[in-house]
Amino acid sequence: MITNTAAYHFVAIQDPQPLADSVLAQAEQHLLKGSVLVAEEGINLFLAGEADRIDAFYLWLQSDSRFAHMRIKYSQSTHQPFARLKVKVKPEIISFRRQDASPLPGRAPAVSPAVLREWMRTGHDDRGRPLVLLDTRNAQEVAYGTFHGALTLPIDKFTDLPAALEPHRAALADATVVSFCTGGIRCEKAAVWMQAEGMDNVLQLEGGILGYFEEVGGEGYDGRCFVFDERVALDPQLRPLVDDARTTEPGKV
Repeated sequence: MITNTAAYHFVAIQDPQPLADSVLAQAEQHLLKGSVLVAEEGINLFLAGEADRIDAFYLWLQSDSRFAHMRIKYSQSTHQPFARLKVKVKPEIISFRRQDASPLPGRAPAVSPAVLREWMRTGHDDRGRPLVLLDTRNAQEVAYGTFHGALTLPIDKFTDLPAALEPHRAALADATVVSFCTGGIRCEKAAVWMQAEGMDNVLQLEGGILGYFEEVGGEGYDGRCFVFDERVALDPQLRPLVDDARTTEPGKV
């Protein structure tokens, strides 16, 4: 079996290139494949390999105090879902191109999967405010599945979100808005940006959809969660839709 991991952490990195070089060397040493982005704002990893080699790599990475508390999400597959290893330095670990979206000064408030499940059961938060789940992913991803009743936006990339959200802002003013994405990185940036824009009623789903599946299963979620590798999508039990080199298109499964 192959162990698949997704992890990210926003933390100031003054010189990303030496860290990227070290990550590449360690990942190659442990025969891992996948992609890693390193930027001045942090690190974003999708890596897969044999379980003991994955453990050794993250033991090394988390020995760096900057990443000691980074959350790692795990799933299993029969086949290696990545064709190669890529480690790159980028301006952002997830491109949003908004100066007021950095979580480095402070994260947006978060809600745990267990609490969100309870809110979805009642339709409101603990204060009785109506609940709106905001999907920050693109249309391709949404086609595979999303939370029941979620607000989805007709976007092709994350940078399209601000313009697409604008027509909905007035309707969201009296609700508790929970932003979510695959693993948490986009909904974290989106929540920070929305708060900077004056939306003080926004939370982020801690760990994203994959974290929700991992902690509480699939209650309230319709379909699968798209992932950007050859597994295509994961069901609430974190099982791949495709577990070999084939891929498929939305609507054809």
